[in-house]
Amino acid sequence: MPLEYTHRPVTVADKTAVVIGGTSGIGRAIALGFAAEGADVVASSRTEENVERTAAEIRDRGAETVEVTCDITDRSSVETLRDETIEAFGDVDILVNSPSYIARTTVADVTDEEWDDVFGVQLRGPVRATQAFTEKMDTGSVINISSASVESAIPNLAAYSMAKGGIDAFTRVAAEEFGPEIRVNAIRPGFVVTEQTKGTYTSGEPRFETIKSRTTNGRLAEPEEMAGAAIYLASDAASYTTGEIITVDDGFLDATFEE
Repeated sequence: MPLEYTHRPVTVADKTAVVIGGTSGIGRAIALGFAAEGADVVASSRTEENVERTAAEIRDRGAETVEVTCDITDRSSVETLRDETIEAFGDVDILVNSPSYIARTTVADVTDEEWDDVFGVQLRGPVRATQAFTEKMDTGSVINISSASVESAIPNLAAYSMAKGGIDAFTRVAAEEFGPEIRVNAIRPGFVVTEQTKGTYTSGEPRFETIKSRTTNGRLAEPEEMAGAAIYLASDAASYTTGEIITVDDGFLDATFEE
């Protein structure tokens, strides 16, 4: 008799997702990817105009949404986002923490204010959001956005890289504490073309040439190329995946030599 085998599909259909930092860059790509795959999606950020624009894009993909701004550095703002989402949809199955703030400053020159701003958005913000949402989640998936800068020393990004290193550690600890009902994972993107990175990596510039030489495609990623990993981690197919940092960098961190 053949072995019986079945698997849960890689889909987020009929789930409700909240994407904080979901109106630009990687967060927006994940939010729209979820919507295209059949989830109801609330994409939030601090800017009302961006929230309205992304909500229209979500509806264009056949998904339901509500328009709620959120400042991830403000606990009451995060709780309002949670409560209005639950009021509209009944529950939350997926939380994606994708806020973004970068201080491009050297270790010698970074100020206390810049440290506080970066850590407030990139590290304390996701911790705060996870606390707030898991209070009302019986089961589900939390996905944090890490960075290849945790494993690769990039000049002028000390505060950002350290905050993202904290995200990796937080992801692993939270997975232990909230599991098995709530899974917590992270995506570690490589170098992605976003509004924040435009102009940072240009042809001929040493950083860009390094990326080209260490990636199999010889280019930066598009934000949409991060959505597949998020859909997997948010789906029931990932029921045995928690505490993991999934790297999506086209081989950059594994490259060891040039041919």
